[in-house]
Amino acid sequence: MGTVRFFRNSTRLFRYHVPTEFVVLAVLEFLALVVSLYLALELRFGGPGWQAYFGSFTMKAVLYAVVMQLSLIAFGVYQRQAGRFADVLMLRIASGLLLGLIPLGLSYYIAPQFFLGRGVLALTVFNSFVLISIIRLFFRRVVKERNMWTRVLVLGAGNKALLIKQAQQSGELKGINILGFVFIKGDKQLEPLPGQIALNEPLVKFVEHHDIDEIVLAMDDRRDAGLPAKDLLDCKMSGIDILDLLTFFERRTFKIRLDLMYPSWLYLSDGFHESTIRRVGKRLFDIGVVTALIAPSLPLMLLTALAIFVESGFRGSVIYSQTRVKQDGYHFQIYKFRSMIEDAEKDGVARWASKNDDRITRVGRIIRKIRFDELPQLFNILKGDMSFVGPRPERPEFVAKLADKIPFYEERHRVKPGLTGWAQIRYPYGDTEEDSLQKLQYDLYYVKNFNIFLDILILLQTAEVVLMSKGAR
Repeated sequence: MGTVRFFRNSTRLFRYHVPTEFVVLAVLEFLALVVSLYLALELRFGGPGWQAYFGSFTMKAVLYAVVMQLSLIAFGVYQRQAGRFADVLMLRIASGLLLGLIPLGLSYYIAPQFFLGRGVLALTVFNSFVLISIIRLFFRRVVKERNMWTRVLVLGAGNKALLIKQAQQSGELKGINILGFVFIKGDKQLEPLPGQIALNEPLVKFVEHHDIDEIVLAMDDRRDAGLPAKDLLDCKMSGIDILDLLTFFERRTFKIRLDLMYPSWLYLSDGFHESTIRRVGKRLFDIGVVTALIAPSLPLMLLTALAIFVESGFRGSVIYSQTRVKQDGYHFQIYKFRSMIEDAEKDGVARWASKNDDRITRVGRIIRKIRFDELPQLFNILKGDMSFVGPRPERPEFVAKLADKIPFYEERHRVKPGLTGWAQIRYPYGDTEEDSLQKLQYDLYYVKNFNIFLDILILLQTAEVVLMSKGAR
């Protein structure tokens, strides 16, 4: 069972918990992408001729594999899918490979020595799709047949444990197998929780007999002495993860549940690290990304500005500025292409854009859909008011209102605001206080865990959000 447990655990990459199954899949599929090129050469040319140059294709194969795998990450291939395999994952694989041809083609202009002929490249992409699909089908079948989902035992069967049951039923918790809920003295319940079990043997024996991977502490009264402390220590020493409820939700849903938050968790939990090295590294990362994007973005900016100017009858502003809140609560001016009519808030009342908002112009509706209205914020990033990745900056009027009603709201200002962010790729556009609360849970996760690896992941997945026009309004 050791190998199965290895697959059921998570791997920590730069403090970001990644299911081990996806790490294994990423390695296997990287090798499949490399093999795809050599298989294409064999199919295209055949015979022993091309094998004499086998080594010269190594770097070409590696470049192809790196670019395509980054494109697959951008299309969410290494995430648990909510829909049917054939309808969702296969489409994402195909889309990721086809869209990966764009950056791959650009790389050939920069480094022509890596160029591949059209025939070989087409065969390589086809081979990649077939091989990755076979790997996924086989892996999915093995995971299902060997029950390789993480096996979880919940200590608690009251109101807090019910949150796990509800999250599981809604599909928010994926890739886990909850073996049962154990009633602990002090739990509050009107009736037994579905899935509630009784321990007829010591906890450590139950865990051993049922091959448990994680134990979640979800009792209603944390002060009660009903927990089997010695057995929990034995389980911990045996390699079983023991998590409090808030940390469990953080790892599984990649957000921090505000309804479970308590102040001491903020400063006792792992995370919320800040250092000069991290700040300098993030700043250099921002400058590097913006520098790479400025040149290709300028023609798009000029076209956008021209379209706005023509629609407005060659009068009025093209770019507008607005006061937003940045790191540590300071104010700054954010720049955007104007997507609304002039004097959209002539009554002086700040309001969110809503669905089918009649203040949005025809051009504005298009540029909002493809996110071109945000392009001037590249200069906000160069100026240092913003980062490329971070919580989206809000207007002071909204911040004051939300901070008054939502606990810990101002903690999102511990880092620089971003052009894109974790909440933007995990939650759709929102224009209500409830939406702001939900997005804050993702923002707090980012503030707690931010690093270059997570920033790169967010940038890659932002590509899918933009290409699929998700959440635009």
